Order: sequence, then C-alpha cells, then structure tokens
Amino acid sequence: QVQLVESGGGLVQAGGSLRLSCAASGRTFSRYPMGWFRQAPGKEREFVASISWDGASTAYADSVKGRFTISRDNRRNTGYLQMNGLNFEDTAVYYCAAGLNPWSEGGSAQAGFGSWGQGTQVTVAS
Repeated sequence: QVQLVESGGGLVQAGGSLRLSCAASGRTFSRYPMGWFRQAPGKEREFVASISWDGASTAYADSVKGRFTISRDNRRNTGYLQMNGLNFEDTAVYYCAAGLNPWSEGGSAQAGFGSWGQGTQVTVAS
C-alpha cells in the first residue's frame, strides 16, 4: 500500500494558478500510474488527470484540457498538478491516487486506483 499526502490547495482568484503536490511513501510509487480527481460540493468525485508510471503518457478531462498539467518526479516520489486559468467551476476537494496496476498508464476510471490521499481544498473566487 502507498500513502499519499496532498498539499498546495487554497483560495485563489478566478484566472489565477495553483500547483498541487502529492507526496508518496510506502509501496514503490515510481512503478504505478498516478491520478488526480476532484469532488465539488453536492457532486460525485470526477476524473481530472492521470499520468503513466514513467510519465510518458497523460490523460485529461475535457474540462481541464489546456489549463491543467499533470507531472511527476519519481526521484522525489512526488506528483504534481499545475492548474492555470482557474475558474469557479474548478472549486472542489482535489485527491491524488495511485494506480492498482504497475507499469501501466492509469486511465480515467476511479476503479483503477487503489490508494487515495486525504484531499486538499481548492477554492476559486469569482
């Protein structure tokens, strides 16, 4: 099992930027894909972005494509989500997750991720 801790959330004005971090410990993080998901008040948790175990492949939800960038540094056991051009609809609790299957791309399905962080709040003021 891998333990994940998110950080970097906060309050930002519309149009601003934030960079979320996801620090991993335990199971060898570098062998597994990583994903970011979010849950807005009153809504179900949804996919945001994912990155393959080696960083070579990424995927994004249509709502964030072109604004968000997912990356990882396997030497530091850390993943990142750079968020630019934030708008009110991006307000949510953001969770990072580690994939279940090693040496894979991860995809967008929550069922493919088995370890979750506690979440970090992102609030965008309009």
